[in-house]
Amino acid sequence: MSKNYFEEKTFEKFDFKSGALQQGEYEYCTFITCNFSNSNLAEYRFMECEFIDCDLSLIKIVKTAFQDVKFRSCKMLGLQFDTCNKFGLSLSFDDCILNHSSFYQAKLKKTLFKNCQLHEVDFTECDLTGAIFESCDLAGAAFENTMLRTADFRTSANYSINPDTNQIKKAKFSLPAVVGLLDKFDIKID
Repeated sequence: MSKNYFEEKTFEKFDFKSGALQQGEYEYCTFITCNFSNSNLAEYRFMECEFIDCDLSLIKIVKTAFQDVKFRSCKMLGLQFDTCNKFGLSLSFDDCILNHSSFYQAKLKKTLFKNCQLHEVDFTECDLTGAIFESCDLAGAAFENTMLRTADFRTSANYSINPDTNQIKKAKFSLPAVVGLLDKFDIKID
């Protein structure tokens, strides 16, 4: 990997489709209204960075490190977080669209998903212990062998979670969305 190092730098309104972001390490950097869609960010390293109002759809993040990275109002369609560097993986999402992304086998304890659209997101074998799903739409999201202990779904909707194939001890749910725990029974609830 390149030894380029960037600290406390702000990138605003850059279109990285026309010119690539230099490969390297980014620490305490802020990216505002940038277009990364379809970019290759493999083996980059982002530490304590913030992405605001950016398009990160379909970026390649093989071996990419995200340590204490915040995403706000970002479009992030089809991201494969299962391919990124697992060491120190720490993310938070506020008002993001993450449809068709994969967190397969990721360790995301205490991760915050706030006001996010998570349609068809794969959380299979993910550790979401203590994660908070605040006002999220989880239509079609996959939970299979997922650790959801103490996770909070009270303000979210459209999830379907099978209690037999996921660990949900002390997870928090509320009415009426809690019926998503009964989907496996194929019953009608009025």
